Amino acid sequence: MRVISFSEARNQFKQVIDQVVEDCDVAVICRRDAEDAVLMSLDTYNSMMETFHLVKTPANLKHLEKSLAQYRKGQTKTKDLVDAP
Repeated sequence: MRVISFSEARNQFKQVIDQVVEDCDVAVICRRDAEDAVLMSLDTYNSMMETFHLVKTPANLKHLEKSLAQYRKGQTKTKDLVDAP
C-alpha cells in the first residue's frame, strides 16, 4: 500500500494510477483538511466486491469454509476444463 499526499497524487496522477493497476495494490491519498481516500484498480475493486458478496451471508461463508477445509485435507478432485461449443 502506497501512502501519498494529495498534492503528489495530483502532480503524478497518471503514474499513481498506472502503479496501482500494475501492482494490484492501492494508494492512500492523504489530505490535510479532509478525510483520506483510496485509489485502486477496477480489478482490485471488483475482486473485493466479489469477496464481500461471497462472505456476507452465513450460509455462503460456511460453505466456503467447508470447501477450504476439504481442500486442505486433500479431499478434492481435479477435473479438466471443457470448452464450450
